[in-house]
Amino acid sequence: MSIKVLYVEDEIFLGKIVKETLESRGFDVVMETDGADVLRSYEDEQPDICILDVMLPHRSGFEIAEDIRKINDDIPILFLTAKTQTEDLVHGFKIGGNDYIRKPFSMEELIVRIENALRVKKEEPIIAIGETIQIGNYSFLVNKQVLRFGVVDKKLSYRESELLKYLYLNSNAIIDRRELLNHIWGNDSFFNSRNLDVYITKIRSFLKEDPNLEILTIKGVGYRFVRE
Repeated sequence: MSIKVLYVEDEIFLGKIVKETLESRGFDVVMETDGADVLRSYEDEQPDICILDVMLPHRSGFEIAEDIRKINDDIPILFLTAKTQTEDLVHGFKIGGNDYIRKPFSMEELIVRIENALRVKKEEPIIAIGETIQIGNYSFLVNKQVLRFGVVDKKLSYRESELLKYLYLNSNAIIDRRELLNHIWGNDSFFNSRNLDVYITKIRSFLKEDPNLEILTIKGVGYRFVRE
């Protein structure tokens, strides 16, 4: 069963390229060009994900997202925007947006962000308090924030523990860098982005005793935690 995408874009030429490319990858795309028509289309089509340009005729992507959120709290909403002001990005997240893609963008980036948004929507496994997770040859004592290898215990900081848990829950999938920053730090500022680089290096060093565990850097996108 294909994923149904409601795609709203008033730039006809760009919209046609995006629509045809997504369809070539197996997505079922419903495209609208006027903000006034989107809510009706949403109710008729019941899409799996919405991709909304922010600047639209008659109604903005932000206004449309607010209306959709009144109907459905769960559907992923991605904004396409040429805006770069922080207040616009913050506003988009506050009204229920899941992600932002700045124009111009590559189709590969868009597809990865769609896949990530749909994956995050799925119910995450619940890790019970006190549970021990087996990660390769390591034991991760989640509640105690301890990573154990044999008889050696490594005490983790809160963010080290949260980062390792998130990598584990999304094993073998591509994890968007901004998604990771927003989940662990609450925003994707430049300062936090540099912190993430440091923390990824730390986690790699913590797991170096098991050659079957690897954190791959996907250039321009994010990471993939490989567990064989």
